[in-house]
Amino acid sequence: QVQLVESGGGLVQPGGSLRLSCAASGSIFSIYAMGWYRQAPGKQRALVASITSGSSTNYADSVKGRFTISRSNAKNTVYLQMNSLKPEDTAVYYCKADARGVLPYWGQGTQVTVSS
Repeated sequence: QVQLVESGGGLVQPGGSLRLSCAASGSIFSIYAMGWYRQAPGKQRALVASITSGSSTNYADSVKGRFTISRSNAKNTVYLQMNSLKPEDTAVYYCKADARGVLPYWGQGTQVTVSS
């Protein structure tokens, strides 16, 4: 089992920044990739960014150049640095962990609201 705890969401003005954190615990040795997804009201959950155990990254086109995903192996934590935030970035952000031989694990979600 893997437990994921997200933090760092909140209310920010357009153009502002936030950093989300996702701390993993439990059977973390089985994780080979982690990512951030988001779901806005009335929309499907979609990939924002992902990072593999080898630190390869992937981003949604809408966030390229503004968001950066990174990881700290020492802290078993994945981060999402979000800069130049736009109102359309407003969503619940979820952390996901892909582990060998089991269905993905999801965090509980953290709300990000971009509004003036």
